[in-house]
Amino acid sequence: MIRQAGPSVWKAHSPLPGFSLSLGFTLAYLSLFVLIPLAALAIRPWENGLDSVITAVVSPRAQAALRLSFIAAAVAAVVNAVMGGLLAWVLTRYDFPGKRLADAVIDLPFALPTAVAGIALTALYAQNGPIGGLLAPLGIKIAYTPIGVVVAMIFVGLPFVVRSIQPVLQDLDQEVEAAAETLGASPFQTAIRITLPALLPALLSGVGLAFARGVGEYGSVIFIAGNMPLRSEIAPLLIVTQLEQFNYAGAATIGLAMLCLSFLILLSFNGLQTALARRGA
Repeated sequence: MIRQAGPSVWKAHSPLPGFSLSLGFTLAYLSLFVLIPLAALAIRPWENGLDSVITAVVSPRAQAALRLSFIAAAVAAVVNAVMGGLLAWVLTRYDFPGKRLADAVIDLPFALPTAVAGIALTALYAQNGPIGGLLAPLGIKIAYTPIGVVVAMIFVGLPFVVRSIQPVLQDLDQEVEAAAETLGASPFQTAIRITLPALLPALLSGVGLAFARGVGEYGSVIFIAGNMPLRSEIAPLLIVTQLEQFNYAGAATIGLAMLCLSFLILLSFNGLQTALARRGA
């Protein structure tokens, strides 16, 4: 704190100058690429009145598509929370041949075009594919069903969970876990009472990112979903269908519904993450 000229005038100086310029640039960039497009999305559905908005949202096809997108994304996020946590644990705590290769493979969904991923998943899980052919005699069908949607969302969301947990695991002091075991705690008790609480904020962050990616995923899902209205049609595909029919207001309405639902869910994730971080502190 440095006192300036004049009585009772105090001003805090940051060690890094340029706050006003940085804040202005940040707000301008955020407005140009995020806030203004979102505002346009929020305004467009109302051009035909409230009745058209309600009709577009409550139609059976829109309800089915929204339900499938959000439920499938939630299921995929839960699966990734378990398997992604296990993968992060193995990659962090153990050394084994091919570890670097396995660690690099985790990031492939980031680099692979989603359409290519969808074609590959469809070829694997179709009834004449290597995996789908084994499951078909058991009466299990994955491709062209809602299960295929979940599989595609698991594929694209897994890296978010793994990469969110890995740095926390690397920084976690293993001596605390060793001390807990020395005091008589079982491996399960150590994992639940020592490791998991430290990982929860990062885990929630990764799950939230995986969920958001799954809700908005398009390219990898449309090939394996089958795209049957009221059964395996996702909300992003319904938006594209509305655009192809020149129903821009209807497409914007479904997009706005997805935006509002996603925002509320992610806000809940962030609130829970903040509460856990404060509790841990």
